[in-house]
Amino acid sequence: MRNREEVDATVQTAKLNPAELLPAVHCLSFGPQAGTGECCLLQLEPGLCAELEAGNSLVIRGEKHEQAVLCSKDKTYDMKIADTSNMLLFIPGCKTPEQLKADEASCNIIHSQIAGFSSNYWELRRCRPKLKKLRKLLMEDPYEGPDSQKDQTLAFSKYTTEDFLSLIQASEEEILCHLQVIDACKIEGYWRILEFDYEMKLLNHVTQLIDSESWSFSKVPLRTCLEELGSLEPKEMIEHILLSYGRKYIDDGEVYFEMREEKICRAIAQMLLQNAVKFNLAEFQEVWQQSVPEGMTTRLDQLKGLALVDKSSRPETILLLKVEDLPEDNQERFNSLFSIREKWTEADITPYIQDLCAEKQTVGALLTKYARSSTQNGVKVYNSRRPIS
Repeated sequence: MRNREEVDATVQTAKLNPAELLPAVHCLSFGPQAGTGECCLLQLEPGLCAELEAGNSLVIRGEKHEQAVLCSKDKTYDMKIADTSNMLLFIPGCKTPEQLKADEASCNIIHSQIAGFSSNYWELRRCRPKLKKLRKLLMEDPYEGPDSQKDQTLAFSKYTTEDFLSLIQASEEEILCHLQVIDACKIEGYWRILEFDYEMKLLNHVTQLIDSESWSFSKVPLRTCLEELGSLEPKEMIEHILLSYGRKYIDDGEVYFEMREEKICRAIAQMLLQNAVKFNLAEFQEVWQQSVPEGMTTRLDQLKGLALVDKSSRPETILLLKVEDLPEDNQERFNSLFSIREKWTEADITPYIQDLCAEKQTVGALLTKYARSSTQNGVKVYNSRRPIS
């Protein structure tokens, strides 16, 4: 171990000015267990540091075939190894220059042992949560109603929140939020998604009751719905369909729902389109308007991310193309879209790529990276940057 005289001699040999240095000196030596691979360094933004200091947890999620992500309570981060040209040392109890300045007594030689070292660290980058798998797992066993023989006899996988936290690469808050977005519900403690035909059956019960009672779509009473429809379907399912297709509010102590026209029209459009490869657009619009509840108005802009209109064909056509059925990876998503249609306008492609935008990223930036623009009949269109097989 070095003494003060040896340290001063080293400073003099190095031609350093002692006046420019702090009086405290760290003398380093390797501990008995020091080595690479024993510890990993993780670079954290201030917000994540504050979460750890507050006693919250950060969780690394991913199965063996997946690229690991790190999740806080409400955010998801990609993990990448970053190399550094300097050797990074792990020194327990090591004081920073600011701490040494504050501690005037620390003017002696401080002997510190190196516990480990590394030439790289984990770098975090905010990323989109990987949620497509959530719907895929739920669609293994969609709920077809209390009378379904399949639900009573076959042992399909059913999932709890804890299961999703171990299987889905997303934070808990992002998972719970997405479960709401896809209208999942808890049945006997497990998360389920309604089979589409059963969902439409429930919705039809509600809209028929609204029509027969001459209620306004903006004021549908929960209590009366449960009383009138409870003999047809479980009350929990009636309330769930109202929550899925309406906005809940309370007036004079009674619970009411304001039904969402756009979502109801959209669901009926999906029902009409799902059994046809393509539909004559004019005929579809006529049948669609006739199929929705009286008093509601259908518009093509209600179908963004659900159906694709081809105005170049004669007659004009429409087909079912759901954004949730497309790949989650950026390049695979663009490949899939350009295999469906060679050239897209920005207005047509935006609903199918908007969910790919990272934080502060625009659709325009995505198109610049993954597509090539040109002008066709005075309209700007986008096609693939690479050949599509």
